[in-house]
Amino acid sequence: MSRKTACFAMAGLTMLGSISQTAAGGRAVECYEPVQTPDVYDTVYEDVMISPPSKQVDYEAPIYGTRERVVMTVPAQVTYEVVPAITRTVYHTVKVDDGGYSWEWRVIHGRKVLCKVRHKARYERVAETVVIRPERTRRVVIPAQYDRIAEEVLVRPEQRRVIDIPGAYQTVARRVLVREGSSGWRRVHIPRHCQD
Repeated sequence: MSRKTACFAMAGLTMLGSISQTAAGGRAVECYEPVQTPDVYDTVYEDVMISPPSKQVDYEAPIYGTRERVVMTVPAQVTYEVVPAITRTVYHTVKVDDGGYSWEWRVIHGRKVLCKVRHKARYERVAETVVIRPERTRRVVIPAQYDRIAEEVLVRPEQRRVIDIPGAYQTVARRVLVREGSSGWRRVHIPRHCQD
């Protein structure tokens, strides 16, 4: 039981005692009536957070492009090759027989005789291969081969930005108790009944 309720009950008992005496024929000396004071409220306004502060990551994807460049596909090479000799065929006349004398049997006018016969020198045309330039080894350089290729290159790397988002607030109204209500007794003057 609260203190306010206890005081109200005690005053009520005292009053009942007075009423009983009045009803019994006694004269009222003092009169009181109960007084009730209501609670007093006021409206206050306050900012209430409806969303807390946060961070947002803003992401931008990387950008790629295409670039052409010249690259060596086959390196230079050095080889050696044999250049055959250059020859030519020449013809010239050579003595193959000096000629001279020989003995041989002949029949002249029905008579068989041994004759000494003179032979002329004999010549023949023969072919001869002449080397104009001998065989040699030649150094051969094969140049490198190049091609144009397209490759992907990074134009701009990925980017990330952290954005601070402040908290959101809203003003709300709230009723608050300024003063609690109370109950008590107030002295009253009623003519011909309760006069001081």
